[in-house]
Amino acid sequence: MNIRFSGREVRDLLVAWAALGLAFTFFFEGPGIVRAPSAMAGALVLSLVTAGVGFLLHELAHKVTAIRFGQVAEFRADYGMLFLAVAGGLAGFLFAAPGAVYHRGRATHRENGLIALAGPLTNVALGLLFVPVLFAGPLVGAFAVELGRLGVAVNFLLAGFNMIPFGPLDGNTVKEWSLSGFLAAGVPCFGLALAALFLF
Repeated sequence: MNIRFSGREVRDLLVAWAALGLAFTFFFEGPGIVRAPSAMAGALVLSLVTAGVGFLLHELAHKVTAIRFGQVAEFRADYGMLFLAVAGGLAGFLFAAPGAVYHRGRATHRENGLIALAGPLTNVALGLLFVPVLFAGPLVGAFAVELGRLGVAVNFLLAGFNMIPFGPLDGNTVKEWSLSGFLAAGVPCFGLALAALFLF
């Protein structure tokens, strides 16, 4: 499997990662964080490693799976939505739609369903990777506690949100392919997302 990234795609991924990091930093900490550069730097690192990586690996999972099925796939950032994400974070609310992986080529309903499912399942896997960090955090320090907490919460919420069977969300594509597949993946994702709410 040959995975390539164009110059534009690399730029879009980096801009989306940085913008999402800022948006989540402002959302979690409030706009006043800009008056405390050292605190903002720490909060930005947390957001980049948890929310930023969660969003981007979600999209890259779509890309890799699409290529695995013989598709041509590339990520495109939505700069208008990225601006709104940062502005929303400053205003105290957040709706992040950084862009999408666009793929073309022949694909069955099953392949499209699996391409869609790859994103939420990647977020579940990432959330699980942060669980040991969350529990080991008290032994290491406050930064590790926050890293684990946000890593688990954000990724489980992303998985649950994207599995909603509505509009362009992944859950709708999965449900159109297989109701049983949707239920098998969606129910655990929704349960993890609900559990993640208790971490905020």
